Amino acid sequence: MPSPPKNIPPRATDIEGQLPGTSPLARTVSGSHSLAGSYRRPSFFTMGGARGTVVPHTHEADNLTDAERERAREEERTLLEDNAISCAASKTKRGSNQEPSTEPTETTSLLGNGQDASANGGDASADALIDQKWDDAVMAGLIKTTWSREAKVLVQYSAPLIFSFLLQYSLTIASIFTVGHIGKVELAAVSLASMTANISGYAVYQGLATSLDTLCAQAYGSGNKKLVGLQTQRMVCFLWTMTIPIGIFWFFAGHVLKAIVPNQEVAELAALYLKVAILGAPGYALFEATKRYVQAQGLFSASLYVLLIGAPANAFMNWFFVWKLEMGFVGAPIAVIVSDNLLPILLFIYVYFFAGMECWNGFTYRAFQNWGPMVRLALPGFLMMEAEVLAFEILTLAAAYLGTTTLAAQSVLATIAGIMFQIPFPLSIAGSTRIANFIGASLPDAARVAAKVNMSAAIIVGIINVTLLSTLRFYIPALFTSDEDVIELIAAVLPLCASFQLFDAFATNCNGVLRGLGRQSIGGYAQLFCYYVVALPISMATAFGLHWNLWGLWGGVAIGLFLVGLIEGIFLTQTSWERAVTEAQKRNEEA
Repeated sequence: MPSPPKNIPPRATDIEGQLPGTSPLARTVSGSHSLAGSYRRPSFFTMGGARGTVVPHTHEADNLTDAERERAREEERTLLEDNAISCAASKTKRGSNQEPSTEPTETTSLLGNGQDASANGGDASADALIDQKWDDAVMAGLIKTTWSREAKVLVQYSAPLIFSFLLQYSLTIASIFTVGHIGKVELAAVSLASMTANISGYAVYQGLATSLDTLCAQAYGSGNKKLVGLQTQRMVCFLWTMTIPIGIFWFFAGHVLKAIVPNQEVAELAALYLKVAILGAPGYALFEATKRYVQAQGLFSASLYVLLIGAPANAFMNWFFVWKLEMGFVGAPIAVIVSDNLLPILLFIYVYFFAGMECWNGFTYRAFQNWGPMVRLALPGFLMMEAEVLAFEILTLAAAYLGTTTLAAQSVLATIAGIMFQIPFPLSIAGSTRIANFIGASLPDAARVAAKVNMSAAIIVGIINVTLLSTLRFYIPALFTSDEDVIELIAAVLPLCASFQLFDAFATNCNGVLRGLGRQSIGGYAQLFCYYVVALPISMATAFGLHWNLWGLWGGVAIGLFLVGLIEGIFLTQTSWERAVTEAQKRNEEA
């Protein structure tokens, strides 16, 4: 698979599999089958290459906003109605969490007991009626769902995610599109530079920033809203500190690249790209941290609005600097600089003028203190992301030893595969969220239906991807480059690249089902084994030992992904959904 944007590990553990903690609107989890009590967010993922990643978190509790709990409660209401169970309680609207009476400190519990019950007024009695009917219906086995209902929910969950993923992925492939038409040397160089920046910089920022998915969400859910701003400031300071060694490496990366890349011209251009891109690194780090700041408040559309402006602006700037101003190759990293600094500015504008200021506590010296808990939470996400980033970026480095034409073709193939991946991966996030909700609510039969719908959608998407790439294999390469040799090589290898799109979609959504069942470790172990023990050795042996070149590199990946899907698929056919419910209940009680 590929790797262009700034966005990856064997998806071993993720936020979707975590359990919500107590909050003013939370029903007591133990002894209840509440969807509101088992609601999972579909939104915590990160992008460190072409492949998005759901990252691990060590905390068990994930506090939800009032709006999220209300959506979960509305889902209960409609499921009761669909199963012909009358619900006398009228829909009630909850107010937002009130500020705590005292200023929270770092010793204040992140999982506070919430507001006084009287604060909800008449909502409590209305909720109690729904609670009783829902619990009775679940215990009696009356709650069922249908394929049509789950298909509709899957579309609702995944559509905005797909759109967001494609927008974010476009931030990097814009450089591939514009530079690719200069020449194959420039195309190879931008691919090599993106790989280096990914491994040594962007994946580092994203992996470390994942700790805010836990810290900020818990602080907000427990009512310690100002603590959200403090934790964000700490992360920004931490990431900017990490920018110093990252910047030093990027500045002197030319020495490393020239030592390992045969084509010196490609290495020199890639080194130039990295030197220029240093100026955008602080802005990129700032956006990664502040993105979590708004997500913790349930403002998931904020990043989408920013990307709706930032992504087209990035595409325009790439064209403007590279072609309009005739700056050539160096125009691409300049466009990256502007985009990386524009995104956090746009997000600040959104927070200041629209929503999100309630959690801002002003700049404080405390941002430079007590980094320990944050760093300990950040390390697992960082390590997991780097593990998978390396697995796929190594292919780009290997292609450099096969010649400039091969490296340029690899860059385009990786980008194409990355674009295709932006559909099945959001489907897996949406599916795992839905399955986790049903498992947490003690509805194994409904979870099975949701899983079947999810896997069917994945197979359909995989078949569509295979068909598109196979039928358009002579037209798609021309979108990226004008070099006839590169186009010819891409067209020859693209059918192989297309063939494993079905395996990739299937394996990715098997991972989603496993996450929903709370069996993330199975997917993590399977992917680690298949990537590093099977796929990479086969790729290297066939590409260099058998001289299959680019066919060998992608052949190993295809076999690896096929095995991932096979292993996980077999496990899912043998797993006990009822046991998953029991384990979820145990985790709820422990939380």
